[in-house]
Amino acid sequence: VDRHLMTTSFVLATLLLQVFVPYHRYVFFLKWLTLSLLAYAAVLFTVHVPWRQVALRTVWPHFTPGASSAAVVLGVFGTTISPYLFFWQASEEVEDMQAKHGSAPLVTDPHAASTELRRIRWDTWSGMFYSDITAWFIILATGVTLHVAGVTDINTAAQAASALRPLAGDFAYLLFAVGIFAVGLIGVPVLAGSGAYALSEAMGWKEGLERPVADARGFYGIIAASVLVALALQYSPISPMRALFWSAVINGMVAVPLMVVVIVLVSKPAVMGPFTASRPVRALGWTATAVMGGAALSMLIPH
Repeated sequence: VDRHLMTTSFVLATLLLQVFVPYHRYVFFLKWLTLSLLAYAAVLFTVHVPWRQVALRTVWPHFTPGASSAAVVLGVFGTTISPYLFFWQASEEVEDMQAKHGSAPLVTDPHAASTELRRIRWDTWSGMFYSDITAWFIILATGVTLHVAGVTDINTAAQAASALRPLAGDFAYLLFAVGIFAVGLIGVPVLAGSGAYALSEAMGWKEGLERPVADARGFYGIIAASVLVALALQYSPISPMRALFWSAVINGMVAVPLMVVVIVLVSKPAVMGPFTASRPVRALGWTATAVMGGAALSMLIPH
């Protein structure tokens, strides 16, 4: 009961924060709180880690081909190349531009293009590197602690937090809670907000996390409905960890056709003009799309 009450309070507080406080006023501080997740990296210096094997399997993982392995691969890609990010980052860039006095779209202000694209590129690469290296630390830390101990089925965040016990004992739960709290406060606006952006754009409604509620009722209504539906799931018998896993798998599947469309569009000078994507970027995009598409087919087609 206490867990449900705490989760409910947290989610409702997050919803109120998102609806009534402009996003730019609190997101800067929340980003720094995610550094608490690097406690998983510290765990690796307190337990035995076969680093040679880790390095080998990081580059050349060993797994048995099959539907289960394909689902894991698709889920890993789905957590980083998620469909909602296509809407979120683009929408936030537009909002940032509108918030800056004198700013204009790059197609009408080509002189600012190089500076802005450099900033966007740095923000994207650094953010993805941090998220991926943190995920690698979490996977490795839980692997050399929980998996070695025979714990292979994690159903709650508390179980995952036990990977920090070699570092801080019971204090690990507090460290993990701070990280989850920070990531949750950032993740809720992203997950619910991206859906609100996509639907609002399709319906022609006013949108934006910087707008007051009275000026974008439909936009904030979608966010509120999404958060409340997610809140109701905690009272259901659905395992949160399994729900997270399968949502990542679904994200990976849905991202494949979206990535095909995006890559085709950014490859056309008639569409992008001087901002056409470079060959290396397109090659990376097609490679990721092929891997995700192959994993999806392998998962769906019986062997």
